Amino acid sequence: MQAMGQFFSWVKSNEKQILVTLDDLAKKAVEVSEAVVVMLSDLSKDGHHKKIHTLETQADSLVREIFSELNRTFITPLDREDMQRVASKIDDTIDHMDGIASRLHSYKITTPPPHALDIAKELVKATKEVELMTSKLRNIKNPSTMLEHCRKTSAIEHKVDDLYKLAMSELFEGTDAIQIIKLKDIYESLETASDKCVDVADVVEDIVLKYT
Repeated sequence: MQAMGQFFSWVKSNEKQILVTLDDLAKKAVEVSEAVVVMLSDLSKDGHHKKIHTLETQADSLVREIFSELNRTFITPLDREDMQRVASKIDDTIDHMDGIASRLHSYKITTPPPHALDIAKELVKATKEVELMTSKLRNIKNPSTMLEHCRKTSAIEHKVDDLYKLAMSELFEGTDAIQIIKLKDIYESLETASDKCVDVADVVEDIVLKYT
C-alpha cells in the first residue's frame, strides 16, 4: 500500500513538472524578446546575436525535456497533444526571434530599421501574455482571465501588423534595392514572430474551452 502511495506521489510530481517546464519555456520566450529589444537599442555592440542564440539553444533543451517527460508519463495534467502543441508553438516564436537577431547580425545592420524597435517592444508584451497564460495552465480555475490574455495577444498582433504595414510602406519609398531586401526580411521575421504568439494563444484558448 505504501509503495502504491509512493507511485501515485511520483505520478503527480511528474505531472506538475511538465507544466513547470512548459512555464520555463514561456519565460525563455520573454527573455529572448527582451534581448531582441536590447539588440535593436544598441546595434553597435557585438555579441547580442550570440546571447540570443544561446537562449534559443536553452529553449530547445526545455522543449526536448517536455517531449521526453510526455513520452514517459502515462497520466498527464492535460491532453498530451495539447501540451505538445503549446510547447511547439512557443518554440516557433523563439526560433523566429533568434532568426531576427541572426539577420540583423549577418546583414550588418548598424542602425535600427524604422519601427523595428517599436515592433520588438510589442513582441515583449506578446511573449509576456504568452507566459501569463501558460503559467495558468497548471490550474484552470478562471477561464475568463486566460481568455483575456489570449485577446490581449491578438490585440498586440494587430498593432504589430499596423507597424509592419507602415514600415513596409516607407521602406519601398527607398532606392537601395539591397537594403530594401534586407530590411524586408527583418520586418517579415518580426511580424511572423508576433503571429506565432497568437498561435500559442489559439492553442491555449482551445484548451480552456475544452476543460471548462
